[in-house]
Amino acid sequence: MRYSVLGKTGLRVSRLSFGTAALGGVFRVVDESEAIQAVHTALDKGINYFDVAPAYGGTKAEMVLGKSLKEIPRDSYFLSTKVGKYTDPHHYGVDVLDYSRSRIHSSLDESGQRLGVDYFDIIHLHDFEYQDRVCAEQALTEGVETLLELKRKGRIGAVSVGIYPLDLWRQVITTIPVDAILTHNHYCLNDTTLLDLLPLIQEENIGLINASPFASGLLTGADIADWHPVTEQDFQHFRRAAEFCEQQGVSIAKLALQFASQHPEIPTTMFSSARPEAVLRNIAWHEETYDTELAQQVQRILAPVRNKQWNYDAGVGRLKSAESG
Repeated sequence: MRYSVLGKTGLRVSRLSFGTAALGGVFRVVDESEAIQAVHTALDKGINYFDVAPAYGGTKAEMVLGKSLKEIPRDSYFLSTKVGKYTDPHHYGVDVLDYSRSRIHSSLDESGQRLGVDYFDIIHLHDFEYQDRVCAEQALTEGVETLLELKRKGRIGAVSVGIYPLDLWRQVITTIPVDAILTHNHYCLNDTTLLDLLPLIQEENIGLINASPFASGLLTGADIADWHPVTEQDFQHFRRAAEFCEQQGVSIAKLALQFASQHPEIPTTMFSSARPEAVLRNIAWHEETYDTELAQQVQRILAPVRNKQWNYDAGVGRLKSAESG
């Protein structure tokens, strides 16, 4: 495993990092013992950065990750979690947003208990574009100030943001004193808009974490999760791209992981899995040189949806037709 310095955080993180949405059952039903083995496999193979959130599976991901890391020396891995977005305990799947100082403090205490730690290397303000950005101002003022205060006190190591909209990213990068950022679905086979932000990110020496190399499942060749807002019409392009890859003897998932994780100016790319064999497979793929010509051919197939921005807050489901939407 190779490592890169994550911008001004100074953390020397593995080029592949481990996202834990899968541990929370976001993509499929999870076997807990298998999920714990997946985390241990990642550690054994040199992955040293793990990211989680209380919103993943209604705190399930944090609990499973906490069990996985229980006997692991704290100085052998870097850990981040998120604050601000939570799952309503009475209505699973319904988001509750709160970026207030008091809730951030209580959230970190709760996450620390679930994970068995009292220090986080990075904290991300999570998805404050949701619910028509009703809490965006609170996140960018009270939320940011609270994290900066926690950093000064030594409770956390770095301040970060994890959102999706490109216009908000420009605002964050140019006006907020963040140490790192976690972007998703902006550097993968069907969307390379992250490259437009890269000069700004590098100018500020911000630690860049690139998540969702499989485009939240669109680039796996499998059926997409019901929560994804892609329409059936748009999903057909991804099906055709997957079929083309199979005809060339390469899975689209392999090509997607390689494309997203091998950009020399992106310090780390984050995947999520709850299966040890998938962790081993992703690491093996990452270490192979990929077919750039095949990637270009696939991108041509995906041209009708290239750089299309999805509304992840909509929850419309992929079977909703473009015409009815």
